[in-house]
Amino acid sequence: MKILVLAAHPTLEASVVCRKLLAGIRREAGISVVDLYERYPDFNIDVAAEQKRLEAADLIIFQHPFYWYSTPAILKEWTDLVLEHGWAYGRTGKALEGKFLMNALSTGGSADAYGETGKNRFTVPEFLAPIAQTASLCKMSYLPPFVVFEGRRLEWAQLAESAGLYKDLLTGLRDDRIDPRALARYRLANNAAGKLYGVEAKPA
Repeated sequence: MKILVLAAHPTLEASVVCRKLLAGIRREAGISVVDLYERYPDFNIDVAAEQKRLEAADLIIFQHPFYWYSTPAILKEWTDLVLEHGWAYGRTGKALEGKFLMNALSTGGSADAYGETGKNRFTVPEFLAPIAQTASLCKMSYLPPFVVFEGRRLEWAQLAESAGLYKDLLTGLRDDRIDPRALARYRLANNAAGKLYGVEAKPA
């Protein structure tokens, strides 16, 4: 499986979680990383180039901080421009059919803050429903998100553990040691990764 990670952090140099997650995968064969804010500082997105990148990938990952329960602005702009009718969806839009899409994100709040009894009232997957529906419209399979909660509050060892789990998940998918369809049984990819490797993942 060829993996494309579209990283969207407007101040990546100041990031805690996103930089750590990317550091673990940048040199991995079969995993391509594109920093969207670095590539398109003026938001002038090269649609043809981005579509070509998508055509070459099997799994596309939106990696980003959780901004107002959604993605940073450049990912919305990217989606609006790149996923064209007749190419990504519609009667003749079949370029992404059969591929996989997932989010990898960090939050400032705790896991307890997301859910019916939490202050944010909804789970992270519920907030990501528009992206899941985008995948469905494009005939893609949407995988549960990989979420790092309380990003700036984590101890270094906890952050390193999350980065290691993320790397293991992506390389497992790349090498066919993890069946992406098996992830659908889990609410978060964090939970799935450990269990699919035969160890009990920490609650997320």
